[in-house]
Amino acid sequence: MNFDSYRNMAFRRDGKVLHASFNRPDFLNAFDPQLHDEFERFIFEVPRDDATHVIVLSGVGKAFSAGGDVEQMQLLIDQPQRMYPEANTAKRLINTFLDIPQPVIAKINGAAMGLGATLALFADISFAANHAKIADPHVKVGFVAGDGGAVIWPQLIGYSRAKQYLLTGDAITGEDAAKIGLVNFACAAEELDAAVDAFAQRLAAGARRAVQWTKATVNVGLKQIAASVMDAGMAYETLSNHTRDHAEAVAAFRAKRAPDFSGN
Repeated sequence: MNFDSYRNMAFRRDGKVLHASFNRPDFLNAFDPQLHDEFERFIFEVPRDDATHVIVLSGVGKAFSAGGDVEQMQLLIDQPQRMYPEANTAKRLINTFLDIPQPVIAKINGAAMGLGATLALFADISFAANHAKIADPHVKVGFVAGDGGAVIWPQLIGYSRAKQYLLTGDAITGEDAAKIGLVNFACAAEELDAAVDAFAQRLAAGARRAVQWTKATVNVGLKQIAASVMDAGMAYETLSNHTRDHAEAVAAFRAKRAPDFSGN
């Protein structure tokens, strides 16, 4: 892999473990089109990287990823036809992510919101700092949680509890997320790197193909669920892009005020 060609992602190797980090710290690693394109390229390229046996996914700075970029949301409101290819891109992103043969460990070092939370939760193993906030706040910006949240949250914590968080957009700390099974492990921030490194090296020392093919087997059912749910989710998310409430929420966010939802 040509890591020098990436601008919005940072990489380092630790033996057979590849650390891949979202690298827009000034924007809390929010996904603008450039980061989205680079991440999609990364998950397409890394399966062919024979030197990488385990992937650790994290964010540079104090956040894992703040999710969607609000300026991109405004662009989609102003030019709604741009939303149609976005729907296909979202489905392709999740499918490709699930097809990565190497185990992926999410190191949730800070806020993981929206798409950031979705990617962290779709990882094979997840570690969170106790203080980290995890949320899918799509509804808070008048958007449907269609880009993966409606798939993965119910699989991890059940439908009723998932709806509690998806219908409100409320955040949960890493510590509480571990208690309900939303993430695998939580620990103090100063212990996070060591805990993740130890687990990553343990996986890297294992029987490589057995680990990869076990992951592939487990993911069969998840991929089937994702394929059906995301078709509906992205269709509804595309519809919600046309609503007054979504436009109002984005305008309110940019103006740093509370939104005034009308239900339209």
